[in-house]
Amino acid sequence: MSNTENNEEPGAAVPAGQKGSWTSFLKAIASFSGDLSSLTAPPFILSPVSLTEFPAYWCERPELFAAISSGKNEEERALLVLKWFISTLKGQYSSRNEKMGSEKKPLNPVLGEVFFGTWPDRDGRGETRLIVEQVSHHPPVTAYHIQNASKGVTLQGHSAQKTSFSGGSIVVKQIGHAILDVKLESGVSEKYLITLPTLNIQGVWLGSPYTELGGSSVIQSSSGWNASIEYKGKGYFSGKVHSFKATLSHPHSHHHPHVVEGQWSTTSTPKTNISSSRVLERNGCFTDVNGPKEEVTVKSIEEQGPWESRNLWKVVSAGIRTGDFDTAAKDKSRIENEQRQRRKDEREAGTSWDLLYFDHVDEDPIYEKLAAMGQIVPATEDGYILKDAPLPHPPR
Repeated sequence: MSNTENNEEPGAAVPAGQKGSWTSFLKAIASFSGDLSSLTAPPFILSPVSLTEFPAYWCERPELFAAISSGKNEEERALLVLKWFISTLKGQYSSRNEKMGSEKKPLNPVLGEVFFGTWPDRDGRGETRLIVEQVSHHPPVTAYHIQNASKGVTLQGHSAQKTSFSGGSIVVKQIGHAILDVKLESGVSEKYLITLPTLNIQGVWLGSPYTELGGSSVIQSSSGWNASIEYKGKGYFSGKVHSFKATLSHPHSHHHPHVVEGQWSTTSTPKTNISSSRVLERNGCFTDVNGPKEEVTVKSIEEQGPWESRNLWKVVSAGIRTGDFDTAAKDKSRIENEQRQRRKDEREAGTSWDLLYFDHVDEDPIYEKLAAMGQIVPATEDGYILKDAPLPHPPR
């Protein structure tokens, strides 16, 4: 809802010492016609986390990721993929900054920034590994690769954002996609194209932003199963926050489609019969994310290379967390100025930045095939794939 609907004054949640910069920021976004991601946000609304860490949110419930290949048939695996995907949404979009009280603007990564992490093997689920690299600066693009080799499950994708201001909310159109590859014991490989929802950042006028998902996203399987997820937030008179409705169907199935409804930040329930115990929670829910999540395991900052996210941004992050915004702003400017100087030096030398872990591809035939099956537009999109022999550490 807007501040008018809540009967609260603009900037009600803004710290007293930051109201001036917040007012200036509101005026800037209201009159800005380009991509808002290029604007400098007030210090108090900055997150201490870089965007290169965000792909880790895909796997904060690693047991669900690992379980996908255990499905006994194509239909059950499609249900397990949908269950895992819905269960990632809370971590990705509503609990990034629970300790900080509201949604924060993540730090913009620099070209070449990397992030590594693991989810250790527990209860026989196998180890899951994550590699992330900032592969483009203009436009900013983050590529990622998540793999549980022992279970034959791999997620690879890239993401970018185009941000605008509309109706009192910041609208973030997520650009990019992910391809999930599931290798079965038979040697067959199933692939799933996953598109990304639109983010509506509400509560901006109050200085206490939060995220609602809008529009829809699609999961298209090479087996023919298609999941369409529609997102809807709380209206003025009715509805609940973070609501969704997912419909899973197959063009040649004689059964009724599977329909799941609920709130992606809490629980959801099947509206059609899903008898598989592999898919349902013990309480009968399709998804239940009220329990604890498992954050990614990373090396200590002392063990990280200079281009790894938490080491690169350590001074900025510490300043934001402790409220020392002057120190945070100074080191943020230093990093950004060094980035600009590198791009200038490359232009003058006629050289370009070499990616370490990913290769850019102008065309992705897997994406194009699955997009055509799911009638997804655009039907053609470039992408990034992991190199055959990635290096263990970035030798910058």
